[in-house]
Amino acid sequence: MASIADANKKVLDFDGQLQAQDDFFPTLKLLDNDGKLLDKAAYKRSELTDEDLVEIMKRMLFSRQLDIRSTKLAKQGRFGFFAPTAGQEASQMASAYAFGKEDWLFPGYRDIPEIVDKGWPVWKAILWSRGHAKGNEFTTEEGEPVNSWMPQIIIGAQYVEAAGVALGLKKRKQDAVAYAYTGDGGTSQGDFYEGVNFASAYKANAVFFVQNNGYAISTPRDLQTAAPHLAAKGWGSGIPSLVVDGNDPLAMYLASKEARAWAVAGNGPVLIETLTNRLEPHSTAGDDPLRYRTKEDIAEWWKKEPLIRMRKFMTEKGVWDEKQEEDYIAEVDSYIDEQIKIADNIEKQKISDFLKNTLEVPGQAMQEQIEHFESEGK
Repeated sequence: MASIADANKKVLDFDGQLQAQDDFFPTLKLLDNDGKLLDKAAYKRSELTDEDLVEIMKRMLFSRQLDIRSTKLAKQGRFGFFAPTAGQEASQMASAYAFGKEDWLFPGYRDIPEIVDKGWPVWKAILWSRGHAKGNEFTTEEGEPVNSWMPQIIIGAQYVEAAGVALGLKKRKQDAVAYAYTGDGGTSQGDFYEGVNFASAYKANAVFFVQNNGYAISTPRDLQTAAPHLAAKGWGSGIPSLVVDGNDPLAMYLASKEARAWAVAGNGPVLIETLTNRLEPHSTAGDDPLRYRTKEDIAEWWKKEPLIRMRKFMTEKGVWDEKQEEDYIAEVDSYIDEQIKIADNIEKQKISDFLKNTLEVPGQAMQEQIEHFESEGK
């Protein structure tokens, strides 16, 4: 039996505490970089069918094409604010596949693909980027509600919003969760801690994702926080927290599925840190990633991006081939072409429209301004 002296030495072993975090946060991984299955038992546990694999692959390809087309539109001055998503397809789309229409999504500004995945038309996403009011209508083409909050520009604020809705879902005894995404930079914000702590204290139905893509806006992750693992920040609020290979679609789906099951059962929230990489600029608003990283680093991460390993795994399995991929990309491009036309044909907003959308009941001064601009046809 250990003596009190031995126990006290362990308590005061600061280096040992830091090392222990590595022991407690191994990375969940099912596929290696070459698409080889590493854990057959975990894959069986995921219950993914061949049809599921095809659907996840299609959703990741959709996200990549949306990224490519949006970047081109931004360079042409036809797109507003855009945060590239290349490299994060598994972290975003494979995780989102574990949630249903009844679940509430709380995205950051880089999480447009997940909202589209829930039925939000791309033309509305384009208008959102341009600041058009119709871009804030979260409904399908048929007018059905899409259970998603608007993409949050304030870093980490979606965590607080998700915590409130998660508690509401619990109090209403709904078979649903709130799931929120932020980046590694989001974990340095007060809203991150407040949201996780609130959801934990009330055992609310929430799943929190931290997409650790390495650089936040431009600050390398190791300069931003001394925490050996961002997942450890979830432990500070007393919730299960795990690290997942964010470029592994199978691992991302399995972790998300089990986290949702845990939360919806009334056990409280889960935090998932996804290890991924942003392969392109932080945004199309003038960011040059070569100011804070090297070409060699980016090239190495391109070799490990999620589409490569998923493509190899599925091809070896006999459920995917080059022709399927080419046909689907052509289908996606055709759809995006149509959506761009719809967005371009929406009536432009006038100054009076902006004023009308500011307050539900405008004050006297604002009403006079509205009438003034309307009289001028503006």
